[in-house]
Amino acid sequence: MKFGGRIWKFGDNIDTDAIIPARYLNTWDPQALAAHCMEDADPLFMKKMRPGDILIGGENFGCGSSREHAPIAIKAAGIAGVVAKSFARIFYRNSFNMGLPIFESRELWGLVEDGAEIEIDAGGGVIRIIGGATEPLHIQPVPPFMQELIADGGLMNHIAKGKAK
Repeated sequence: MKFGGRIWKFGDNIDTDAIIPARYLNTWDPQALAAHCMEDADPLFMKKMRPGDILIGGENFGCGSSREHAPIAIKAAGIAGVVAKSFARIFYRNSFNMGLPIFESRELWGLVEDGAEIEIDAGGGVIRIIGGATEPLHIQPVPPFMQELIADGGLMNHIAKGKAK
């Protein structure tokens, strides 16, 4: 699985309320959630971003509540994936369950600014900064099973396709 896009950079401890504010949790509709993605972190985010863009976060991205709404909002907004220095454990698992690709890289955050473009090779474990002078960054490759979850659109779709063992 390879993809790339323009990045939007956020800092440390971006919690689930910054990703999708609690005032919008009265729905499970992915498009309604997407309309408010990252609204409290950057009120203009949804006006600026384009489908295929990538979020870059600092430490502890997705901390806070265990709500699945956060990765659903990110994915439905058209974000191709998230790269952070580290993730809150439940957000990490919820992301794969919802089919949102996420990757840990401690180095990337300090090497890019908003608008930079990157390319991610999930299976090969490599991030490249397009037009950047740095060498490719090595990340933990996404295991084949987790790549299947992402390709199928999440755990429930994977199970519905009869692929779960």
